Amino acid sequence: MKSRTIATTAIFTAFVAAVTMAFAIYIPATKGYFNSGEIMVYVVAILMGPYVGAFAGGVGSAISDAILAPQYAPGTLVIKGLEGLIVGYLTNAKVFDLSRRNWLVVSSGLGAVVASLISYLGVYYLSGPQELYIGLSSGPTTTIGPQFSASFSVPWEIWPVVGAATFLAIAYAGFALDAKVGWTILSILVGGSEMVTGYFLFESVGLQLGFVTAGIEVPINAGQVLVGLIVAVPLVRSYRRMMRRLPRGGVGPNP
Repeated sequence: MKSRTIATTAIFTAFVAAVTMAFAIYIPATKGYFNSGEIMVYVVAILMGPYVGAFAGGVGSAISDAILAPQYAPGTLVIKGLEGLIVGYLTNAKVFDLSRRNWLVVSSGLGAVVASLISYLGVYYLSGPQELYIGLSSGPTTTIGPQFSASFSVPWEIWPVVGAATFLAIAYAGFALDAKVGWTILSILVGGSEMVTGYFLFESVGLQLGFVTAGIEVPINAGQVLVGLIVAVPLVRSYRRMMRRLPRGGVGPNP
């Protein structure tokens, strides 16, 4: 590997670990935590490809788990590594040769799927009274960084609105920006499905929590995928746009 690739991989690995720990919501039933790490896993995989995505996703996430929830670190190393590999490979692979019209149909259809998942998960799992532990913690009593608890109630009506807004944003991106945005969305959903399934099996069999307890985290991990998708796709596009405006020999916009 080139020294520049090694340095870049190390930096992105640190980014994955930092973003994963930056927003951690403790889950008492499984002693795991909801986090925002999927954002950086997807960003790195899309920008740097499958191998850097696999290393940064697996090692960076495992570092976070080693600090916040050590029992998950071995499983995370493999599960998040495979997730980064899948997303990096698919998003950088040659896509199907479809017409622009067909790509718009695919993108709109996947936008509808994402919107439906947001609405369903929000209405059935994130509505009503919520008690959350937020911060760098391995539990509500073991604090290793900033942490606070929050009690609040979320009206169910908000989630269909969020889902509809997400669909409109994806549809707009397909029509006005990139008709093939659906391929990126599909790639993330495939990689995210591996993550959700992997943690379900690891918790139920590897940690011996049982299928019922492990099932509690399925919608939570699916929510992580959706958050990562919604943030990572426009973030990657903005980054690429910015890089295209920079001259090759210096800093600043092209004349």
